Amino acid sequence: MIKFSNDFVWGTATSSYQIEGAHNIDGKGPSIWDAFCTIPNRIKNGDNANEAIDHYHNYKEDVALLKSQGFTAYRFSISWSRIMPEGKGKINEEGIQFYNNLIDELLANDITPWVTLYHWDLPLALQMENDGWLNPDIACYFEAYAKVCFKHFGDRVKNWITLNEPWVVSILGYGQGVFAPGRVSNSEPYLVGHHLLLAHAHAVNLYKTEFAHQNGIIGITNNCDWREPLTDKPEDIEAAQRALLFFIGWFADPIYLGDYPKVMKDRLGDRLPKFTVDEKKLIKNSSDFFGLNHYTTMYAAQDDNKGVKSSVYGNGGISEDQDVLLTQDESWPLTEFNWAVVPWGCYKLLDWISKRYNNPDIYITENGFACDDKLENGKVNDTDRLDYYRQYLEACHKAIENGIKLKGYFAWSLFDNFEWASGYSIRFGINYIDYKTMERIPKASANWFKEAIKNKGW
Repeated sequence: MIKFSNDFVWGTATSSYQIEGAHNIDGKGPSIWDAFCTIPNRIKNGDNANEAIDHYHNYKEDVALLKSQGFTAYRFSISWSRIMPEGKGKINEEGIQFYNNLIDELLANDITPWVTLYHWDLPLALQMENDGWLNPDIACYFEAYAKVCFKHFGDRVKNWITLNEPWVVSILGYGQGVFAPGRVSNSEPYLVGHHLLLAHAHAVNLYKTEFAHQNGIIGITNNCDWREPLTDKPEDIEAAQRALLFFIGWFADPIYLGDYPKVMKDRLGDRLPKFTVDEKKLIKNSSDFFGLNHYTTMYAAQDDNKGVKSSVYGNGGISEDQDVLLTQDESWPLTEFNWAVVPWGCYKLLDWISKRYNNPDIYITENGFACDDKLENGKVNDTDRLDYYRQYLEACHKAIENGIKLKGYFAWSLFDNFEWASGYSIRFGINYIDYKTMERIPKASANWFKEAIKNKGW
């Protein structure tokens, strides 16, 4: 029987834009996602999150559901434009009150809040008037926003995440253009990534100095899929390493090792911005834990330059900068996102992170399975999702047994929700949402988590 320690953190996660709705009431300003969703052909079926699942008006019901399912932690994000409608300047007191109410409701139900400051929904005014993450001043704007959050919520919130998946912001938002703000470039992603790291570091420095008395922890969450060498040829082994460094090393190396990976500096030249000596000092050691979002695995091989590309951006950066080809094993089960189910890849990634970054405390802040859930007789029997969670948590347990300091696990997601460019066509939640009635219906996976958390394993 698999058992986790009594202090292992069992949580589930959401993000503000995907669930809150209430996009233009009580003083909230528009975000880049509010605008992006109005452009034809950007979101599947023309969906948007103007109402989403209306968590804004139903947060008490949602917290009660969390409580009933046994989760001890809940990771959610704050909408920057809900508490600072223009991204800077005036504070919206009604937005502050909403998050105060949510935090208080969580604590009253013995659920620990884990708060992400930025999960992609940049205030639209900052994008239109200040060029968003392309402007170096964004680090100061983000620091000021973080200060508002620390001041109003830090007496009760003791677990902070500055940024969610800066890779996605950089590559999908400013490289491929499939996410807001929808820009396409082979150089902007690296500048955006640079500013994201500086924004993170400034916010952490503020917390560690001005708000040290709050006695919390603060870190960043990066996403990464495992890259397994396709063969034991040296060039394929090197390609897999290179793919990982262009993916997670891009953001983790500066924080843990003090600068960008050498392979990125060598290959990108002047397209990769340089940190000053003072910036390196500010960034290094600026995370109390390693936040990791992980879903899948692919084989990596040296690109033979025959012109065949497996994915334009799927290997963690811009393909032509890496010379890496990615493939999947045809025997691997696939999710509705066509992400392969490869539990051993989760273990290998945890091991790689632990060895490269001197065995930090790690929290898996997202892991989950998208499937075509069907409601039958009032129930959802999501057996494939159950198998996924069971197998990936077995890999997590193996990592802990082998000395990796994995401290917690957050299932993505608490609810079916607006899944960005895929709209409402993809279901990730352990609770089914009937989008006509907005009824919340626990799936089999939710009941499994309840028993697993109760028994500290299964």
